Amino acid sequence: MNELSKDSVNWLTVGDDGAGQRVDNFLTRMLKGVPKSHIYRILRSGEVRVNKGRVGPDARLAVGDVVRVPPVRTATPAMSTPSAVHARAGARIPILFEDDVLVVVDKPAGLAVHGGSGIAAGLIEQMRAARPDARFLELVHRLDRDTSGVMLVARKRVALVALHAQLRDAAFDKRYLALVRGRWRDPMRRVRLALHKFTTIEGERRVRVDDEGGQESETIFRRQATWFDRDPPLALLEAELKTGRTHQIRVHLTHLGFPLAGDDKYGDFAWNKVLAKQGLKRMFLHAHRLAFEHPTSGEAMAFEAPLPGELAHFLQRLDPLSAKGTDG
Repeated sequence: MNELSKDSVNWLTVGDDGAGQRVDNFLTRMLKGVPKSHIYRILRSGEVRVNKGRVGPDARLAVGDVVRVPPVRTATPAMSTPSAVHARAGARIPILFEDDVLVVVDKPAGLAVHGGSGIAAGLIEQMRAARPDARFLELVHRLDRDTSGVMLVARKRVALVALHAQLRDAAFDKRYLALVRGRWRDPMRRVRLALHKFTTIEGERRVRVDDEGGQESETIFRRQATWFDRDPPLALLEAELKTGRTHQIRVHLTHLGFPLAGDDKYGDFAWNKVLAKQGLKRMFLHAHRLAFEHPTSGEAMAFEAPLPGELAHFLQRLDPLSAKGTDG
């Protein structure tokens, strides 16, 4: 597509690469360097039209739709444009695999997957800024901001659709490593609980166990190592997600009485302060393995991301003689 005029109205016809995309994401991709806050402002004001009608940011586009884009502003050069900042940050996101339809990344902890709610740019905005010629880059799934590990980004619409179908059919094998407080005895435990999403009066998104109004969720926990002679006792678990509900692992563990180390939403806040003094300054949750079928070739694929240094070093500082494996 030709470069858009920033001083006059543009009329964009949606092609195959934009079909099914949210209009806010479409505009973010087309209007490189324009602050996301400004994109939402022109959507709220009705200056953006699809087929001559007003739309909200979550409206989905179809092939042939005509999008009216008003004159827009970009950040001033003196302030360093968001694209330049994002490109520098994007270069630091580890790439585990890439082909013409798919990118597999190892997301660092502390990086949101997308901008918004006070976050100028997340992983996907950084990747788009670092790849200005990419016509299509979309998140396949999400990780919490403080969770690290394997994530998928689609480079083509056909890949996104195929991978979403696998997610709906629970065909992904998603496994996480989590450090918890308590004497976890079972080598393997299957947890099924109904989870309900709600918003606090402060506007924060939370999840609770709710048998009446919640959605089914299932996690399989496998014990990896234990430190039962420590105070408090600890256990390293692998969590296999059979469903992908918001904050599922964190809420399951807290409900069972095994708070996740460093969890500032559902964990033990006093214990988190002790852990921070001991060197653990983040949540100990890492998406260490993801297996799925390649969206176009059908080939079986599996990727692993090693524990980040801060998590690996924390485990090494635990008494190695007290660590017991899955038979301990």
